[in-house]
Amino acid sequence: MSIFSIGLSGLRAAQTGLYATSGNISNVNTPGYNREIVQLGENRTNGVLVNGVERQFNQFVATRLNASSGSLASLETYYSQVRQIDNLLSDERSGLAPVMQEFFNALGQMNSSPADPAARAGVLGTANTLVGQFKSFDNYLEDIESSVNAEMKFEVDTINALTGQISSLNKEILIARSGTGEAPNSLLNQRDKLVHDLSQRIDVRVHEQKSGSYTVSLNNGSPLVSGDTAYQLSALTDNGDPTRTAIFYNDVAGNQIQLKESTFNRGSLSGLMEFRSKSLDTMRNQLGQMVRVFTDAFNQQHQAGVDLNQDPGQAMFDAGNAVAYSNARNTGNGTAAVQISDSTELLAADYDIRLTDTGYEVRRLDNGKIVNAAFDGATGTLTFNGLEITMTGTVEPGDSFRVRPLVNQAQSFELLLNEGSQLAAAQSTASGDNRNGLAMLDLQNQLLVEGKGTFNQAYGTMVSTLGNQINVVQANLAAQEGLTEQLTSLQQSESGVNLDEEAANLIRYQQFYQANAKVIETGSTILDTILQLR
Repeated sequence: MSIFSIGLSGLRAAQTGLYATSGNISNVNTPGYNREIVQLGENRTNGVLVNGVERQFNQFVATRLNASSGSLASLETYYSQVRQIDNLLSDERSGLAPVMQEFFNALGQMNSSPADPAARAGVLGTANTLVGQFKSFDNYLEDIESSVNAEMKFEVDTINALTGQISSLNKEILIARSGTGEAPNSLLNQRDKLVHDLSQRIDVRVHEQKSGSYTVSLNNGSPLVSGDTAYQLSALTDNGDPTRTAIFYNDVAGNQIQLKESTFNRGSLSGLMEFRSKSLDTMRNQLGQMVRVFTDAFNQQHQAGVDLNQDPGQAMFDAGNAVAYSNARNTGNGTAAVQISDSTELLAADYDIRLTDTGYEVRRLDNGKIVNAAFDGATGTLTFNGLEITMTGTVEPGDSFRVRPLVNQAQSFELLLNEGSQLAAAQSTASGDNRNGLAMLDLQNQLLVEGKGTFNQAYGTMVSTLGNQINVVQANLAAQEGLTEQLTSLQQSESGVNLDEEAANLIRYQQFYQANAKVIETGSTILDTILQLR
């Protein structure tokens, strides 16, 4: 190799280094960009070879960062949602404890003057306020649930768009490699950035094939991306509950398979689902539990008295009905009807009932525990936790039913009395009798909720449960933020652009270029001298 060829190889190497360094500097703020360095090698016949431009990407660090970012996104989503309920509970105008106390205070005033129309009107007025506050609270929670369902659909659309782009890049990368043997670093950066974005929305596993293509799967093994094929998710009506949105996987045969919520451990989609099941459902059930126990207790006591017209007391309040839904995939035509037999035994929970080969299995949805239920084969009735569920029709093994005893209670809560004279404060027709009014007033002190709590204590439990959840999420969020920051710093130290380092590289490659230009100049001078000798 001549001195000119050696010098030219050095010029080309220096030029490639300058291009790579310039690219690093210009992309210092580009999301997903990985720093590039030039790989040089010795030429056997002297000179230098450019073996390639290598991007600084550590798959192990990227995988850890993606997982941590997904967990952080889940916690951030959960926290932003649960704060909406906390803000409602923190608002004194929407609190339930004050309106309950005003109602019982009005009962006390009526008991002091049982025949006073103004005192009786005060009871009805505070009762209407109480009913309105419970319904307003439940409507707010229902609006949040509708919003969560809509956000789940948005997340699924975003996930499908990301997996579609990843599959397209897989194809482009394979085409590029088939032509040159190497894929453009820009395509690899784009794909890894998309995987990072996807990980912030859903828990995925990424495996690089020998061909360089990515396979992206859910944590249950179902592929979302395989080569240049993307598999879609759908947000559809839950098979077990037509009021809820669930996530379905569309397999290669076109089947839509409902995914368990346990499939989603990380990402914003997981945060939405966890908030719905752990906080929102719990809050609505606790609210419905209070309404149902309150309604049954007051109706029973009120109907034991006599009103101002000397008529027997009638039902004072009404609430919603318990509901049961047949799973859309049931093979039998069986149905389930729910009756609340004893509201003081009700738990703030929903249930799944499934017929197995050995009989009916009842499982709580909030904690997954099996419930001890008695089954009467003669009537087809299951009894547990203050509920009676009667099965009719043909129920096949594997068929299931979702039981939600409390979700509609507050929604349909209403006062049935129109006139103060209808209040049954007396136990007899004697003038001034307020014994039934005193008994109704005493209901505030009785342990009616699950047989162990008063109404105020039940409300306090509802508030403290949410407060504990917020405290746990805040602590986990702070810890996850710290871990994600550490991993981000580690990733940036390996793959990020350091402007000071790149500035030094510019000077180094400039000197490298100038030195090789000097080699060529020297070779030219030597050649001219030799030619002059002739």
